[in-house]
Amino acid sequence: MGWLTRIAGNWIAQYLTSPLKKTTHIATASQELLNATLQPADVLLVDGNTRLSVPIKYLTQSTWSHAAMYIGGDVLPARESWQMPLVLVEADLKEGVRAVTLAHYAHLNTRICRPVGLNIEDRKRVVNYVINRIGHHYDLKNVFDLARYLFPVAPVPTRLRRRLLTLGSGDPTRAICSTLIAQAFQSVSYPVLPEIKREWLNDPESAECYAEIYHIRHHSLITPRDFDISPFFDIVKPTIQNGFDYRAIAWKETHDDS
Repeated sequence: MGWLTRIAGNWIAQYLTSPLKKTTHIATASQELLNATLQPADVLLVDGNTRLSVPIKYLTQSTWSHAAMYIGGDVLPARESWQMPLVLVEADLKEGVRAVTLAHYAHLNTRICRPVGLNIEDRKRVVNYVINRIGHHYDLKNVFDLARYLFPVAPVPTRLRRRLLTLGSGDPTRAICSTLIAQAFQSVSYPVLPEIKREWLNDPESAECYAEIYHIRHHSLITPRDFDISPFFDIVKPTIQNGFDYRAIAWKETHDDS
């Protein structure tokens, strides 16, 4: 029966990663602007247009359904001289960990999240972490792990939504959530969205009664939204970064009725 579950898993993965019809997405930055703005180890959040993006947005209560890491334009050269360089590394449900071009997401709404204060050596380690995992695939035989994403509108209590992303074997979860990128940053002890707890200091010589202790949340619990709201990542808007001037906009004088 193993081959039957694998076929079913592959079919569900194909279905979930297919683009939705009749969806409207507005690219907030051109491909050229993204290319001029992105830096290695930047996280590119994506407002996805696949069937899988719907349950992820619902469960995380966020616009962002996917995340990829920018590795630089000269790390993985194009296979052919006429091709664009592979500059993003992502974990895809069907294809596994792979490298893609900027054109892959240039038509969608995106957001750049930049780690603040990450030194050059750790930046290289983070980038190398995801590059070294290119080619890793996920076991899609865990049909029940995948099937729960076929029902994106099932009512789920708010407190359980994040946990629902991590139920089951965890194998398809690693391809759906931001686990790969979270693991990369955790490999250099860079925080994404840790729990911060105030703990009592039983030290009479200390001037402070409490200390803020950071607790690392498991990487399987990190979602694309967490990079957006993290206090340790800067939100970089390419249009503003590259010199926005509202006076230079060529407005159309008449309004469209449609």
